[in-house]
Parts: sequence; structure tokens; C-alpha cells
Amino acid sequence: MTMRYGFQQVGDVEVFYREAGPADAPVILLLHGFPTASHMFRDLMPLLADRFRLIAPDLPGFGQTKAPPRGTFDYTFDRLADVVEGFTEALSLDRYALYIFDYGAPVGLRLAMRHPDRVTAIISQNGNAYLDGFSDDWAPWQAYWQEPTAANREACRPSLSPEAIRDWQYGTGADPTRLSPDGYELDIAYMARAGAADIQLDLILDYRSNVALYPAFQAYFRAHQPPFLAVWGQHDPAFLPAGARAYKRDLPDAEIHLLDAGHFALETHAAAVADLIRLFLERNLSLPG
Repeated sequence: MTMRYGFQQVGDVEVFYREAGPADAPVILLLHGFPTASHMFRDLMPLLADRFRLIAPDLPGFGQTKAPPRGTFDYTFDRLADVVEGFTEALSLDRYALYIFDYGAPVGLRLAMRHPDRVTAIISQNGNAYLDGFSDDWAPWQAYWQEPTAANREACRPSLSPEAIRDWQYGTGADPTRLSPDGYELDIAYMARAGAADIQLDLILDYRSNVALYPAFQAYFRAHQPPFLAVWGQHDPAFLPAGARAYKRDLPDAEIHLLDAGHFALETHAAAVADLIRLFLERNLSLPG
């Protein structure tokens, strides 16, 4: 398996992406979350590249994607979805399964609502679309959504600290003997770049737009009934297992699997996730050979 890397110009954004698998295979579009980038899929992609074409872009404001600075580019989830939509069209991806994680969920679900005919299936790995999924740890963010004052913005800044990334996001519920430092150390380095923190604080405020769209996401599920798999790290401190189970309210045939993992389940359970995805897609897609 050869991993390929490239950039695709989408308007004023130069989208970095990684790709693996045959060019003519069914596509899985992998959308990362906060505060990471497409490197979170580095262990998963080789495990599925024999049968699928896997494409993982870095969202604007993350990883190696080059986007304009704050003030000349709107760092909102609508804008992130616009860029990913343009990216898929530039690569002529007219049919794909969506892998949605964390911030990738509201981005990917915006795409699904805009183009339901393009989505062959959805895999949600700790990608939330229901109020049931929120833990109590969202209180500072929710206060900022309700009152976007300078003080409330600063109260969200600890979410960006090295300790929060390493110990809370990656470490909570993860087996420390299986948790490589590679992922969280790279995320910490990305967050330390000039301007990165303020971009992330802008997105934290705009996360309220995702919650406002939850009823629309759920209406999309009811109307289109995409094949759906939830593979969820059940010890996630941000998104609770109830958020995974909630999908069955609108998608009765959804498959729900809770793993003995944390928020970044791929860091410790990539092989288990790959096995579940392979079986799920083999059941739900018309695969060659």
C-alpha cells in the first residue's frame, strides 16, 4: 500500500490531503476533527486500502491546508463545508461513504444534506448529531455560545492547551500502553502556530451553528435513511455513548458499536474500527469482485 499526498486548490484555499487505495475503488471520504488533522487516519487507511479509495483532507485552519488569515476568511462550519464540497468536486468524487469524526461530523452532514445522492453510507466515529451526546464538560463552550463576551472567549482557551489535548482529549479512557505520543504531540505543535488559537476560538463560537442544525441533520436521516455505522470510543469525555445510540431514533437500521476507547479511538483501536467498517460496507455497498 502506497500513501499518496497532495494539494488541491479550492478557491483561495490550498487543501492538503492524503490518499490510499485504487483510483477506481469505492471512495471513503474521511473528515477529521478538533484539534487534529488527516494524520489521525494514518493507521486506519492502510488497513482498508486493498478494497477502498480513502481520501482524507485537512480542513481549513488545521494541519497542512493553507487558508487565508482571519479577517479575510470566515472560519465557520458553513465555510469549512463549502471548501470540502469544492474539494470533492475538484477531485470528481461524485459518490462516497463519509467517515465523520468530531468537527468532521457537522461538516460532513452539511455535505450530505446538500447532496444526499452522493452519500453511499455514513460512518460516525464519535461524531455527534444529537443533544444526548453532550457531556457536562461543554459548559464553558455553551456559556460562550450564549454570551460571546471576551471573558467567555478566554474561558474556552484552556481547551487548546497542551495538557487538554494530551491528557483530556487523547488520554481520557485510553489505554496508555497503546497510546502513541505521535498524534497528540503533532496536534500540540499545530495549535502552537501563530494565529491558530484564535481561529480555533472562532470555530468554538460557531459550533453553536451545528447544534442549531441538529434537527435538520436528523430530518435528513429520516428522509434518506443512509446506511449508518457508529463506532464510538465509549470513554469519550466530550461525546457520550448516548450520542451514538441516539442515531437509532431516526435510523432504525443503524449499527452501533461501543469500543473500550476514548475520543481518539483510532489511536488505540484502528484495527477494530477497520474490521467493522469493512464488514459494514461489504453488506451495504455493491463492491467489485
